[in-house]
Amino acid sequence: MTVHKDFARPDAATLEALRAQSPATLHEAMGKKGAMGYPIKPLFPGMRLCGPALTVSCGPTDNLMIHIAVALAKPGDVLVVDFKGMTDAGPWGDILTASAIARGLGGLVIDGCVRDAAAIRDMGFPVFCRGTNMKGTNKTDAKGDVNTTVVVGGVMVSPGDIVVADDDGVVVVPQDLAADTLAKAAAREAAEEAYRHKLEAGETTIELLNLKPYLDAANIAL
Repeated sequence: MTVHKDFARPDAATLEALRAQSPATLHEAMGKKGAMGYPIKPLFPGMRLCGPALTVSCGPTDNLMIHIAVALAKPGDVLVVDFKGMTDAGPWGDILTASAIARGLGGLVIDGCVRDAAAIRDMGFPVFCRGTNMKGTNKTDAKGDVNTTVVVGGVMVSPGDIVVADDDGVVVVPQDLAADTLAKAAAREAAEEAYRHKLEAGETTIELLNLKPYLDAANIAL
């Protein structure tokens, strides 16, 4: 068991700049990296989050380490939990949600399930998970880690990395790549805005993206 009580967080300006970007754009800006696997999706449509990762590794039948992590969290932190992909119980429910809200957490990303879904929705707390399961877990096993590097949804996450999520899913921006990712995201947005103007003017995506050579290779004539 390893529990680190704190970690270096990104500055507020960096967080706000990343919050303004979509996870899809950030994923593309990082060279198509950082996107968690398909099963991890918002508990309800419209949920969004952005914040530094407070990481937890535990499970698959006990959530004691999650309780420890919430107690250590600072406002704005996003809890990122490696629950080993276990879907036969929900280690997070309305009580932990109430505690997280009271402590100002920015949301939860878990490679596992949650329960009390309707209550979580009504409380307005953003949760990204594999799904729901009403079964509870134990709270007695201190096996696991807090604030160490974990792998969640197939993505390596270190404490302080920035987690951004919306209806498309979850992306993780390593803290040391944040500035470069933001610059590339801004350039991508500018290019896409130019694309939109050209499309409105009547140009096709085939022309815009130079796809004609692929059509020619397949003997497709338009």
